[in-house]
Amino acid sequence: MIRIYTQIEQGEEWLRRHRGCVPIFTCVLGFTETGLIPGISAAGCTPEDRKYTACADAEFLYYGFQQKPQYPLPPLTAGASPVLISRAVVEALKIPVYLFNAGLPQSPSVPAIDLGGTPANCLSGGAAMELTTVRHLLEQGLLWGERLTANIQQGYLILGECVVGGTTTALAILTGLGIEAAGKVNSSHPVCNHAQKWAVVQAGLERMKGREGDKLTFSSFPIEPLQLVAAVGDPMQVVVAGMAIAASRHCGVLLAGGTQMLAVYALISAIAQAYSLSWRPEQIIIGTTRWVADDPTGATVDLALSLAKSSLTQTGQTPPLLATQLSFADSRYPQLQAYEQGFVKEGMGAGAACIAAHLSYNWQQNQLLAAIEDQLKHLV
Repeated sequence: MIRIYTQIEQGEEWLRRHRGCVPIFTCVLGFTETGLIPGISAAGCTPEDRKYTACADAEFLYYGFQQKPQYPLPPLTAGASPVLISRAVVEALKIPVYLFNAGLPQSPSVPAIDLGGTPANCLSGGAAMELTTVRHLLEQGLLWGERLTANIQQGYLILGECVVGGTTTALAILTGLGIEAAGKVNSSHPVCNHAQKWAVVQAGLERMKGREGDKLTFSSFPIEPLQLVAAVGDPMQVVVAGMAIAASRHCGVLLAGGTQMLAVYALISAIAQAYSLSWRPEQIIIGTTRWVADDPTGATVDLALSLAKSSLTQTGQTPPLLATQLSFADSRYPQLQAYEQGFVKEGMGAGAACIAAHLSYNWQQNQLLAAIEDQLKHLV
């Protein structure tokens, strides 16, 4: 049920240490106007739908189908929201859930810890957020990473996200940190819109470079990482980076996602190096779905390996990349079968939730599928 794609020995050791341990599930919600660009994301059919995706997913993760939603799950071109997967696991296994608002245009309708962030402007302008906001969000991430894990005896922290347009901001962060990521990222489309993403990222980095003058180059690591996030990032990235840095000092950390969490891992390395922050790289792995890891229109494994080639990576290696082998090929619902055609793929910590279900509770394919279909049955 779990495949390790990179750093196999380190990944196996992480799994061995945490088998049977109870996780804490967190999800950091954020927003970037990049997600409103027509066609940039399939996480909502229209730009208007995508304004509320994070609030809708958070609401379903917290309440499930048992409460009439203030923010209904947005219609998708095909498939169903990955939050059904996450909800199925955390509800059935009673995993503690913490939601964080890193910067949304509206307040979520569920109990969420407000971190005092702001939504990000479209990264194409090269001025996504104020630098003071980014610094504040890093401090909040470090604070909450410490609070959530300081007293963990045996367990691990799952760090999930919901940011529509987040694979494009991830591409911007990776590129700005000197990692060759163009053509390697994923998307919620069945065929990744690489050309559109790259054009947006190039515009943002050029505008950032124009304002900063000759101080910036994009081939190595002279870039101050928080300035990079302020220019072309989103509010989730720096929060999760801070949480992971602090949490790694106490327990295992499972970064829940694909492209976006590879960008966060790169940011962790850059921030730790720039600010001399202690962290334990061996405590951190990245967990996603096989629909991301095996996506023929992306190159997730190659992207993970590319992190080791960057001068920003203190460890000189890529993190372990793992993926749940959950399949919807035999599902009775076309909304789930759509995942096998490349739609949706991941989000809201879905892949990591499935990894945790197997690792901590020994759930198999049939149990996962039944629990997820039960969630969808009530929606349909």
